[in-house]
Amino acid sequence: MDYNNEGFESQDDFRTNVGHDNNLLSPQGLTSRDMVRVTSAAIGQLHQLLLACATLILHATRSDKLNHSNSQVARRSIALGSDRAAKIMAVRASVARIAELDPTWAQATVVARTVNTSIPAMPLNDWQLMQGARERALAVRDLLVNQRLSADVYVGLEGGFHSISIEGEWHTFLRGWAYATDGKRGAFGAAPSITVPESLARKVIEGRRELGLVIDEVSGKQDVRSRQGAWGVLSRDLVTRSMSFELALIAALAPFYNPKMYEQSASTESAR
Repeated sequence: MDYNNEGFESQDDFRTNVGHDNNLLSPQGLTSRDMVRVTSAAIGQLHQLLLACATLILHATRSDKLNHSNSQVARRSIALGSDRAAKIMAVRASVARIAELDPTWAQATVVARTVNTSIPAMPLNDWQLMQGARERALAVRDLLVNQRLSADVYVGLEGGFHSISIEGEWHTFLRGWAYATDGKRGAFGAAPSITVPESLARKVIEGRRELGLVIDEVSGKQDVRSRQGAWGVLSRDLVTRSMSFELALIAALAPFYNPKMYEQSASTESAR
């Protein structure tokens, strides 16, 4: 090849300005050193490409394993024997608290259904409250079974009064109970108590009226029990109805999020 006729002073000048374009430079025009450089560069690029592909495959494999692992975690389902907003909020809040200890509760679903019980609309003692909570849990279980549905845990919540005489003086408390069962075992949990003003207690007990109606009159608001409840009115919203039920549920659900402790206790009792 005549480099002068092509406008280049020498072969090195030709390589500098044209480079390794296969259309302009044939293999016969390259030195062995040039061929080694070209081959090394190609091998380097191929190596980088293979590394990139391997990295993508590794990430994809890890992602698939992670997704598969997540899909293996069964989502818990909780059925509530009521459709009251405050009670639904209590269930969700208690589940969120439990999920901090046990991540399997994090994706729990809540199913709420209206049910009937045999206790008075306004329970006036602990027995009625506990019986009402239990009946609600069993009623929602039966309701779902009839619909060919099921849940991992069935819960019932009941709020009302409990009165007790201390040294001849009667004290009436607003309190609540929770009951949780998986169909095989069940447990109760109690909410905190707050003293009910005597005038308000008298309107409910002697007047045979439901607390929800009386508290609406006293507070001047409507449907208080679906929001802060009598608890919120009496405590100036430091504690709401939902918050009181939340604590009762955390107590009632203890055998289900802390099974080792309760199974150990049961084993100890049976061994005696």
